[in-house]
Amino acid sequence: MSGDVRGQAPCGCDAGAGEARPSAEEANAAGIHSARRWFLKSAAAFTTVALAPGVTLMALTGGASPSAARPPSQPASSGQRWGLLIDASRCPEGCSACVSACSQENGWKGTGHPRTDAQWIRKLTVRDPKSSVTRSVPMMCQHCASPPCVDVCPTGASFKRADGIVLVDKHICIGCRYCMMACPYKARSFIHEPLTDQLAHAPRGKGTVESCTLCVHRVDEGRTPACVEACIGAGHGAMMFGDLNDPQSEIAKRVATLATRQIRADLGLDPGVRYQNL
Repeated sequence: MSGDVRGQAPCGCDAGAGEARPSAEEANAAGIHSARRWFLKSAAAFTTVALAPGVTLMALTGGASPSAARPPSQPASSGQRWGLLIDASRCPEGCSACVSACSQENGWKGTGHPRTDAQWIRKLTVRDPKSSVTRSVPMMCQHCASPPCVDVCPTGASFKRADGIVLVDKHICIGCRYCMMACPYKARSFIHEPLTDQLAHAPRGKGTVESCTLCVHRVDEGRTPACVEACIGAGHGAMMFGDLNDPQSEIAKRVATLATRQIRADLGLDPGVRYQNL
């Protein structure tokens, strides 16, 4: 891009004489990767919340404890794939504990415009057309293995970490909303209003797109997403979080032995969010 200076030396001076200068494409790519590394590092470094006395990670996750905290300098591992298992039979209609917890944890809330307000997670009522049985379930970014939002993003702002978490780098998001059109789950929101009182671990900005991050800042600290913690705290235990790639994890065992399903599995996106009794 003409006029892009992200690949230049920090001081604004020229590179040393005799050194090969990067092409515009290389400079642009370097800037994108640098911004992306900053986003991931800051998401892991900010904010620590202590567990209440006597409460263990095992108790909070129903036996699906995440790994130990990952140092900010250590990249996410492709050996892991973080995901959710949601038991629709244990998710009561009218309960919004997961939605409230997500809103409080990540600093998003309604502004009185339901059609355009941010919705990182929302409750839906689904009906089986054959049996007419209805279920109330949470819907959020499905953290697909092959995310279409990443494929259509022109700047690389939408990306998938090695451990399967799909994120948006707000520093290079241009607000084109291609990702919103590509997402079959309608899981992304566009920020229309000016923002105040932002949280350091959940950067947001007017004119950018956002969605569920699986509370990546908590995951990198060895903790569980706020929605899962709230669901267990409310006594429902409908949500489980863990490493789908670890055959010894509780979530992997359940996915391997129980009848679970992915929403719109026919699309071949391989979502990391699975549903049981749906």
